[in-house]
Amino acid sequence: IMTLFHFGNCFALAYFPYFITYKCSGLSEYNAFWRCVQAGATYLFVQLCKMLFLATFFPTWEGGAGVYDFVGEFMKATVDLADLLGLHLVMSRNAGKGEYKIMVAAMGWATAELVMSRCLPLWVGARGIEFDWKYIQMSFDSNISLVHYIAMAAVVWMFTRYDLPKSFRLPVTVLLALCVYKAFLMELFVHVFLLGSWTVLLVKAVLTGAISLCSLFLFVTLVHSN
Repeated sequence: IMTLFHFGNCFALAYFPYFITYKCSGLSEYNAFWRCVQAGATYLFVQLCKMLFLATFFPTWEGGAGVYDFVGEFMKATVDLADLLGLHLVMSRNAGKGEYKIMVAAMGWATAELVMSRCLPLWVGARGIEFDWKYIQMSFDSNISLVHYIAMAAVVWMFTRYDLPKSFRLPVTVLLALCVYKAFLMELFVHVFLLGSWTVLLVKAVLTGAISLCSLFLFVTLVHSN
């Protein structure tokens, strides 16, 4: 019974925020389900291209134990620019207001990542006999990823606008860079400061929250100024 309880908690923490976001954002009223599925399919295609590129041009690091390949990891993180192109492609294929385009792209992208990277570990691991906090952490991390992709989609939408004011270009570009290199910065912090798993989750949540708040401020200001 306790195993089922922990399993249910992990799945509720991981998936329920996605369902609430889909319902409360108004996407269900626009019948945007298949649009989100198409965005998820684009995510899969982009990840496949990234894996092929990384396997071809960035072989496995063979340095000494405990040595961090700063340049190699930075170049690998740069490949995540493909995510920006993918999100832009999804939003450019959807007609409607900016909020609708952003939410469709972000929901499809984040949900596809959740299914591909966390569904199987949660399904197999969280049903184990012994409870492990890492599955709760994985569930919280999936929520952080949802917020991250909403902010990233909003920044991409603002960056690609032809009428973006000059005063917005620098902060939007900085936010784009932070969105792309956030995972690299987190790995660097973990390596330098030897952070624990809960501390890493907290830092990731704070960093994602800061990026999201800045993105929201710029988005609201831009929309209201037009």
